Amino acid sequence: MEQVAFQFERLIYTVSDLNGAIRGLLDREFADIWVSGEISGVKNAASGHCYFTLKDAKSQIRCVAFRSSLRYFKFKPQEGVAVLARGRIDVYDARGEYQLLVEMLEPQGHGALQFAFEQLKKKLDSEGLFDSVRKRPLPRFPRRIGIVTSPRGAVIADMLHVLSRRFPGLHIRLFPALVQGEGSVAEVCRGLQYFSEQPWAEVVIVARGGGSLEDLWTFNDEAVARAIAACAVPVISAVGHEIDFTIADFVADLRAPTPSAAAELVVRTRQELLDRIAESQRRIEQYARYRLALLARLLRERGIGRAEGLLHRAIGRRMQRVDELQYRLRERSLLALGTRNRRRLEAARSTAVHTMRLALSARSSRLGALQGKLSQLSPLRVLDRGYAIVTNEGGTIVKSPADAPAESALQIRLSRGNIRARVT
Repeated sequence: MEQVAFQFERLIYTVSDLNGAIRGLLDREFADIWVSGEISGVKNAASGHCYFTLKDAKSQIRCVAFRSSLRYFKFKPQEGVAVLARGRIDVYDARGEYQLLVEMLEPQGHGALQFAFEQLKKKLDSEGLFDSVRKRPLPRFPRRIGIVTSPRGAVIADMLHVLSRRFPGLHIRLFPALVQGEGSVAEVCRGLQYFSEQPWAEVVIVARGGGSLEDLWTFNDEAVARAIAACAVPVISAVGHEIDFTIADFVADLRAPTPSAAAELVVRTRQELLDRIAESQRRIEQYARYRLALLARLLRERGIGRAEGLLHRAIGRRMQRVDELQYRLRERSLLALGTRNRRRLEAARSTAVHTMRLALSARSSRLGALQGKLSQLSPLRVLDRGYAIVTNEGGTIVKSPADAPAESALQIRLSRGNIRARVT
């Protein structure tokens, strides 16, 4: 019996080809997957990438979160945290290993936002951004107040109403900014930077109405927290309702439970100021009476001369103090401020009118000179001396007999009137 030999062609891969084929297969089958596991072996590289392992009770898989994706994570990978990782499977050709490229990370068991809040709070607290020693006192009588919030809605309207009611005449400057959603973090940071770089505001209020944790998340962002800490003037955080707390509240120099409460905290009422002045005056008078009683006793015990000298000096010092307080009160008076501003306005208006009159006079003189020169050069002045201007039918000035043939009509312009003529 004849035997037939079969020969099969071998399918040979290079290592690179095999890894490439496996990569293609994994790309098709595992392009967008969720993986549940516990984070282990977290390593943050100098390049900004983060390497870690996801494991369960039986196995593990290597993971990498590149810097471009890591910056959008709501929290950073942390050892021992159970998470859900979203990404795709990739093959590392150099070692023939596969790994999960993580593009999104969420903790299991509680919300990602709350976890990120606690994580950032712990980080900034360890850096000293929440320390009371770095909190700056608010100015006692601010006259220029900066506000970073949305220009629409009830928040800014309520704040302006409270400020104008408590102390009319304050200077308020609004930096309009988104306070929720995409781009809000950048705009709030720009507002804080504006008031920090411009030597205008004495205090800045960062404000937003109430909402959910997601709605208030702009003020839990690390960039906003660091912008508040870096601001050159004191910052009041007025975000949400009284029960809401954000990272901005811990970093700011003062937390207000609501935006309207911030407006009440930042300025005293006019009546409070007047009451304080009256109280100071009462204390001065009380102290003066005490000093007078003491001097009267010295008068009895040590003689009249020394007591009189002490009395005069004490009274002089008290009167000087009273004069100083009265002067400060007049300087802070809105009436005095309005008077000074009105005087400056009248001086500026007088200067402007004087400048305009000088300019008009100079231009009028120049116009008269130009009119005189134009009159001297006018051909009509020549006609006044008995000369005439002769033009033919075509309107051409006649300069020779050839320009006025026989029987042609002429127009003769004299100093006073015209004559029509015909050549004979």
